[in-house]
Amino acid sequence: MTGPAVAGGHSIGEYLISARSFEEYRAMFALGDEDLAGSVLDCPGGASSFTASARRRGTRAVAVDPVYLTSADQLAERVSAELERGHAWATANAERYLWDFFGGLPGHQRSRAASAALFAGDRKANPGRYLPAALPHLPFAERSFDLVLSSHLLLTYADRLDAGFHLAAVREMARVSRTGVRLYPLVDQAGRPHPELVERLIGSLTADGLRVRVRDVDYEFQRGARTMLEVLR
Repeated sequence: MTGPAVAGGHSIGEYLISARSFEEYRAMFALGDEDLAGSVLDCPGGASSFTASARRRGTRAVAVDPVYLTSADQLAERVSAELERGHAWATANAERYLWDFFGGLPGHQRSRAASAALFAGDRKANPGRYLPAALPHLPFAERSFDLVLSSHLLLTYADRLDAGFHLAAVREMARVSRTGVRLYPLVDQAGRPHPELVERLIGSLTADGLRVRVRDVDYEFQRGARTMLEVLR
């Protein structure tokens, strides 16, 4: 789904197909070499180059996203428009971000474009790594992956995804993981925290017998987004 950016508002509009890099994933999920030694599911993957780059390093990475129902060429064209929409939002809301990681708006734009190009090439060459699926239902058996990563969906779109969806989604990701789930960020698209939702998730998941913690990460792009939720099996 695409739509116009809302300059200076609290909503970017429709769900944005983002193109984050492998380096950004390592930082925002605090990924060490041991985390990348096994199998990793990126859920949802969007146009991130994480899977392509992780595969080159020997990680058995797979991405899922409902947008993968779209053909490789059509999605590449759509992502190009999404990059423009994301850049317009970042430009209009520049004060909500810390730019050190990218060195400023131009660096951020270059990083997103490079990531999108790497994703597009890898998806075309290796379509089996990119599976169409949508939370809260994943087409995998229990414990199919060592680690599941979820970036910029839950909490980010708390304005339209309710608490029931959040809980069902995290439970489903935990079901298909062997070691756990990492969820980032814990603020919405406008940078607002949702502590009651986070506490509700922690309480329900703990009651399921899972270990849950909020963990600091050495990364902050959105102001205040310095933590992830880690669910341990």
